[in-house]
Amino acid sequence: MSVATEYLGRILRARVADVAIESPLDRAPRLSVRLDATVLLKREGLQPGFSFKIRGAYNRMRQLDAGERRRGVIAASAGNHAQGVALAGRTLGIDALIVMPTTTPAIKVEAVRAFGARIELRGDTFDDAFAHAQAVATDAGRVFIHPYDDPEVIAGQGTIAAELLRQSAGPIDAVFVPVGGGGLIGGVAAYLKAVAPEIRVIGVEPDDSNCMQAALAAGARVVLDSVSLFADGVAVRQVGAEPLRIARECVDEMVLVGTDEICAAIKDIYEDTRSIAEPAGALGVAGLTRWAARHGVRGRTLVAIESGANLNFDRLRYISERTETGAHAEALLAVRIAEEKGSFRRFCGALGDRSISEFNYRYSDPRRADLFVGLALRGGDGERAALIADLRGRDYPVTDLTDNELAKLHIRHLVGGRAAVPDEVLTRFEFPERPGALLRFLTQMGERWNISLFHYRNHGAATGRVLAGVQVPLAERDDFRQFLADLGYPWADETDNPAVALYLTGTPVA
Repeated sequence: MSVATEYLGRILRARVADVAIESPLDRAPRLSVRLDATVLLKREGLQPGFSFKIRGAYNRMRQLDAGERRRGVIAASAGNHAQGVALAGRTLGIDALIVMPTTTPAIKVEAVRAFGARIELRGDTFDDAFAHAQAVATDAGRVFIHPYDDPEVIAGQGTIAAELLRQSAGPIDAVFVPVGGGGLIGGVAAYLKAVAPEIRVIGVEPDDSNCMQAALAAGARVVLDSVSLFADGVAVRQVGAEPLRIARECVDEMVLVGTDEICAAIKDIYEDTRSIAEPAGALGVAGLTRWAARHGVRGRTLVAIESGANLNFDRLRYISERTETGAHAEALLAVRIAEEKGSFRRFCGALGDRSISEFNYRYSDPRRADLFVGLALRGGDGERAALIADLRGRDYPVTDLTDNELAKLHIRHLVGGRAAVPDEVLTRFEFPERPGALLRFLTQMGERWNISLFHYRNHGAATGRVLAGVQVPLAERDDFRQFLADLGYPWADETDNPAVALYLTGTPVA
């Protein structure tokens, strides 16, 4: 028996209507016009709890026997599965204890409390919370409700595929599914390959949280060294064993997308629905857009599962900053002009009628000025390339910073004059964001080396981002690298980044 056939019966027997709505399958009119295709959104962000997770949690918990119900359940979750378990527990009269990472967005923590579950915050990551929840389950006899590696949870998520086939007015060419631990794509892929095998099932992951893509490439589960917490709903280091078994037979391909593309997808969803998806919830649209650019989709019908809408409001500031570059609608350029009267006006004249989204400059050299310029684009990457070529043809030295992560996170906020600092090493860090996190980070940095530059912005996200200049004599560089490794945070040496030379140090590039 194939995996798809095996799961078909489970999905058909799944009963989720007690708690879940049949979420609409809505046409995305603006996106459809832009891609010259029919783009449909399966809007699971409209569910109670604002996520698809209620389906799998309820389907699993409704099958508990009387003794298991009396002992209660426990779950580990960054938020959406927690709400599903909490709501299912309230509906079924089962006591629910939820272990959540300390980095979980406040909106998700409060939502779980509102559904009546008890909460314990433990650890910085999902893995920390998961290990603690399993230990409590063993000690207290509670039933552990896995967020994705359970056949009945997977079957509950598969009801989404049954609905969208019933709702579609015509044939579907491909379905794009967000992937974290794999429960959602496991259920959706199994049902589609059993009932409509001609539909391509395409999983979408962040390029820095790609546990399913890595597992499929390796032919076995792998553990990622680290995962980005931007799309916290899919920040999983290892895909589930059962979802991987299904995916190997039923998933046609995987697509990886970057943070900027996810932000652009959030905007696309907003413009078509006037609702705001969370980053993990927008993965399907981000993957659909990237796949369409690669393959061409004229006349096709494509479905993206919009899987959740639990977003902290203060994260919108960061998302809006990154949206335009993700949609290829903004170019970020470093442009050198002469430091003389009239040079600004002449440069703006060279830009023509293009809209300037950002313009940063401070005097630092009597001969030349390095501008940090954001320019709106209407023609995507082609227009950006033509613009750069035109400026260079006018003898303006240009460095393209559009895809430079350091420039987007830090440099644009630091343009203020260069400083020649002896033995300076520029290092970019990420660390779990929670109250007191910055102080703990600085405490761990210690006092062996002098900090010469420090830039930190709280984006309302689960990850804090720091650019630090540290004076490290050449003879101590190996010790410093070992210190960074022991610190345990993801880091990158940015000393040789061209944006650093242009705006921060005393040795600008030629």
